[in-house]
Amino acid sequence: MDEKQLIKGCIDGNRIAQKALYDKYSRRMIGVCLRYVKDMEDARDLMQEGFIKVFTNIRRYTGDGSFEGWVRRIFINCALERLRQHDVLKDAGDIDGMNYTDIPDEAEVPVLSSEELMAYVRSLPEGFRMVFNMYAVEGYSHREIGEMLHISESTSRSQYMRARKMLQKMILKS
Repeated sequence: MDEKQLIKGCIDGNRIAQKALYDKYSRRMIGVCLRYVKDMEDARDLMQEGFIKVFTNIRRYTGDGSFEGWVRRIFINCALERLRQHDVLKDAGDIDGMNYTDIPDEAEVPVLSSEELMAYVRSLPEGFRMVFNMYAVEGYSHREIGEMLHISESTSRSQYMRARKMLQKMILKS
């Protein structure tokens, strides 16, 4: 089945098409989920929520843009819903008045595998992790992040800077 047939089959409620869509995107989407939650159990829960929303809303896919991008956006929105439910950014401060030190020399930073780096990212506090992933990995602007998380643009910037600083400290200690 090509992508259009897969989508049509899912719209029609065809279980074979749904399984094929799940098989095609589940590995990539579990990776997205793992960037936003701390462990595999939470990632699997988030992935299940995401696929339920994909199958429930697949009729709304207009064909504009990539289907994978549309699916990814649903998964990110599921992660954002979790974040808002736990209100992890309620005490987040703005960037004003923060004291930043210089980024270390490249020679001081160890070379990490992607798995090692993702383990460090998963260990960040939830709010830092969310903003870091949205900005550094997904490519959203601080304005977009602010709108999606209902925080100011400067709070998004400060959370990102704090996340980077925390990652730097963790990596340099390893």
